[in-house]
Amino acid sequence: MSLNSDPSLTTAIRVLELEAEAVHTLASRLNSSFLRAVDIAASCAGKIVVTGMGKSGIICKKIAATLSSTGSPAIFLHAAEAVHGDVGQLGPSDVVLAVSKSGETGEILQILNVIKRLGLPLIAMAGEPNSTLARLADVNLDVSVSEEACPFGLAPTTSTAAALAMGDALAMALMERKGICLEDFAKFHPAGSIGKKLLRVEDLMHRGEAIPLVGESTPMREVICEMSCKKLGMTAVIGEDGRLAGVISDGDLRRLLERSPDPLRLNAGECMTRMPKTITANQAATAALAKMEELKITSLVVVDSANLVIGVIHIHDLWRTQMF
Repeated sequence: MSLNSDPSLTTAIRVLELEAEAVHTLASRLNSSFLRAVDIAASCAGKIVVTGMGKSGIICKKIAATLSSTGSPAIFLHAAEAVHGDVGQLGPSDVVLAVSKSGETGEILQILNVIKRLGLPLIAMAGEPNSTLARLADVNLDVSVSEEACPFGLAPTTSTAAALAMGDALAMALMERKGICLEDFAKFHPAGSIGKKLLRVEDLMHRGEAIPLVGESTPMREVICEMSCKKLGMTAVIGEDGRLAGVISDGDLRRLLERSPDPLRLNAGECMTRMPKTITANQAATAALAKMEELKITSLVVVDSANLVIGVIHIHDLWRTQMF
């Protein structure tokens, strides 16, 4: 049997094609209703409560997580648990997002009265545009599909893919509406691979007393002591005005020993490398690593807009994060 004729492969291809088509179809349905949903969610002063049952409930958990991670606080409320007391999680400033393929899920319909009594805005994602849920919602996002990818047409497959995609579309549109920037996104992801990739130089740099720093007139004997003490393999050199004048690295010391008969009689200003490469504190840590690798150096002096030294970042600081 050839690979192309294997029934498992044929089934898998059919599933992916049906789900891709279902998601593609959603784009043609985005209209004023979608914009209304974004308006409602953007004006939420509390949290967005995403509720559903069964497979839709699992999708709701992911939608709530995506909303929270992109600047819109959200929680998942299991519809069955809601009718047994958890509806108390609803606050007066919340917005409810209910997901149901049929739009007739009993547990969801049972809590609609509470939602309406509290005066909470209700966004629906219903697979049946004429269902009770769709009709009672302030706005309904049509996530209907022509068929499930299940061979029996029963297991939620295409429908859950459509609901998940619409949830992502809503979250990203809401993120854009709120003006969430990269700095905000970094705050929502302080750990994990995303957080590491969003680290700034200021998050990793050595600062204060940990900065190796000498003046131009500092004798080289003291310069070497400063470098040994701070253990970064270099020191920044500042001029009389307090601004960065140069750097002295371990490599500079080796080259100095090769050309000078008595290097300890010199001072920092006579031995430093002038106009050193620098970086600012608000730049991405990835940019610092790229710069060091390009220049084949192991550290960068961090300066402010006045060229004052505010830190030093070493390549080992970047490697220790294991983000590259």
